[in-house]
Amino acid sequence: MSRRPATVAASLLAVLALGAVSACSSNSGSTTASSGSGGTPTVKLMVGGIDKQIYLPYQLAQNLGFYKKYGVDVQLSTEQDGGVGAEEAMASGQVDMAGAWYNHTIEFEAKGKAVEDVVQLSGAPGEREMCTKKSGVTSGADFKGKTLGVTDLGSGTDTLTQFLAAKKGVKTSQFHRIGVGAGSTAIAALQNGKVDCVMTTQPTVAAIQKKGVGASAIDLATTQGATAAMGGAYPAASVLARTDWVNAHKDTVQKVVDALVATMHWINSHSAADIANKLPASFVSNQLVTKADYITALTEDKGQFLPDGIMPAGGPKTSLATEQLVGNVKGSVDLSKTFTNDFALQANKSEGFKTTTTPAGPTG
Repeated sequence: MSRRPATVAASLLAVLALGAVSACSSNSGSTTASSGSGGTPTVKLMVGGIDKQIYLPYQLAQNLGFYKKYGVDVQLSTEQDGGVGAEEAMASGQVDMAGAWYNHTIEFEAKGKAVEDVVQLSGAPGEREMCTKKSGVTSGADFKGKTLGVTDLGSGTDTLTQFLAAKKGVKTSQFHRIGVGAGSTAIAALQNGKVDCVMTTQPTVAAIQKKGVGASAIDLATTQGATAAMGGAYPAASVLARTDWVNAHKDTVQKVVDALVATMHWINSHSAADIANKLPASFVSNQLVTKADYITALTEDKGQFLPDGIMPAGGPKTSLATEQLVGNVKGSVDLSKTFTNDFALQANKSEGFKTTTTPAGPTG
């Protein structure tokens, strides 16, 4: 299952119609970094909801011209509701890379599958637990007896919801979880009293606040908030690829990472308005939010993005602890096989960028 919020269907259709993202290849066989015109390598990268703020760096890099600048043709696509998850498409060879959460690499490693995170874009899930006023929820301790909305059962929001409860000693059997998607369906679930809370991301958060149907009870949208609620930075949005593919295409991987590291520095040095102006119009203004709402929300949650693409120290351990606590992973996991900072460190060095993130070591 995908560890991301569902996309807004109408917005996505508009994006696809405008050609902002390219469709994923229908070929289910293994892909390679083929050379396009002039010998430029082509990489297929599927994102787990490309129009969501938590995943904005992938499209932003395209719109800034950074993939082209660093010598790689990245063909972006997005997973769709009910379809194959980005990480699953990558693992099966339908695409070369996935724009998805880091925790998938831990789950793959536990199953004996070699998948690694080659560049880390965020240090927080970018999620908020949005609750009605009458719910009385202020932490996971208050989940007992409540009905909580998640994107879908087995999703990343489901894992995080269970983790927040477990951290406060509340068992999964003591509350009810249902899938409500994101966007209009998540808002309707709150509005109609179907759920007491829903875990979701921007721009759905902004829409819920604007309609007055809920407020942020638990902040997992910023690195600071995630650290307070989870005990450490929780690395989320990243680029994942099969280890065998990475080893066979190191030069191409470096180009992709170069482009995204440059994008992260650009995000860090520009305002939310600057960022919104570089994204497709349908991402920042749709049936849920106005562009002004989008900018306000991004200003509030921009702290989730890491400035240099480096996996932060302690991040892998926090993610592993989350997976173990909710029962997704049992037994030991070699964290050194789940991520690498080599490409990001090289990208920063080559461009003379100043790094501020303390890199995670082999043990996370």
